[in-house]
Amino acid sequence: MTRMAGTGRPEVVCICGSARFAADMREANRDLTFAGVIVLAPAEIDVPVTRDVKPVLDELHLRKIDLADRILVVNPGGYVGESTAREIAYARAESKAVSFLEPE
Repeated sequence: MTRMAGTGRPEVVCICGSARFAADMREANRDLTFAGVIVLAPAEIDVPVTRDVKPVLDELHLRKIDLADRILVVNPGGYVGESTAREIAYARAESKAVSFLEPE
């Protein structure tokens, strides 16, 4: 089990990435969970997201980043969209470690 140095608890990782990579994010979630990591992931929503709801979901995801020790950016082909770029910038501003599924 992955443990944070000195804390005795599992690492907490927040997955970030474009909704178009939902299958890749599920795979990363599974792999991290099997490695003993607590995973926070974007909500999977199967209905269109309205302009009223998107800011609420975006804010909720930032709060997930607040809870995490690091973020994992799921970026097949190196793709990072506008929302994900904002999440990366936020994580770095909050001194969170940032890792990428594929090279940046």
